[in-house]
Amino acid sequence: MPFHLSPASARSRAGVLLASAAALGSLGALHPAPAAAAPAASPHVTAAVLDLDGSGRTPVVHGTDSAYDTASIVKVDILAALLLKAQDAGRQLTAEERGHAEPMIERSDNTAADALWREIGQASGLAAANKRLGLTSTTGGSGGKWGLTRTTASDQIRLLRDVFDGTAASPSGFAGLNTRSRAYVRTLMGRVLPEQSWGVPAAGASGTPRALKNGWLQRTTTGLWDVNSIGQVTVKGHRYLVAVLSNGSASMSTGVSLVERTARAAVA
Repeated sequence: MPFHLSPASARSRAGVLLASAAALGSLGALHPAPAAAAPAASPHVTAAVLDLDGSGRTPVVHGTDSAYDTASIVKVDILAALLLKAQDAGRQLTAEERGHAEPMIERSDNTAADALWREIGQASGLAAANKRLGLTSTTGGSGGKWGLTRTTASDQIRLLRDVFDGTAASPSGFAGLNTRSRAYVRTLMGRVLPEQSWGVPAAGASGTPRALKNGWLQRTTTGLWDVNSIGQVTVKGHRYLVAVLSNGSASMSTGVSLVERTARAAVA
């Protein structure tokens, strides 16, 4: 189904993008398209789906499970790493940490992500957390460029499993997120701004709860877009974890349309 924006929605989404642009130094990517003619868009997309209420525990992958830039979906992983750090210290998040974590997930605030990326130890801290969470194909962005972390759709399902099901396969033998931490991540993912609630919710039944995090990123070298969405949806009483990663779209809106079509087809 094509993706259409009402005039009000278009204005709202444009406002979100403009608000985000001021803080995108960390992503190193949302800038005007280069003056030279950009190459023709040739989008790629991969989806992974796991039915939490089914009998299997291996996600079904649609497309090639190759690595994509995360853009802002990495913020869920950053939060998981922060929570593991707090768990290891036997404490809850501080007021300052919550003051960064909540806007980072709910509004996709990049300045908040910058602060927490530094606090977890950047790419090395993310790698240590991901070893515990069972993520095997995720590599943190260099320096402050957390938005250029690379991941696969199946790795995102492993992360979502720990958040929504508490059953991440940790080869390290260390515990993943505890009950309190998982509930906190789920709560924030359930409070994402309405104008940022596109993507995987398109695959869910109308009126069911949504929990998600999206990422969108325009590349400086090509002007093309990375558009990603991860989360949980409910269809016919079954809870599905869904991760859709894409790159190469000519615009954000066409990338959103691609992600939503792919999510619906993958769950169906």
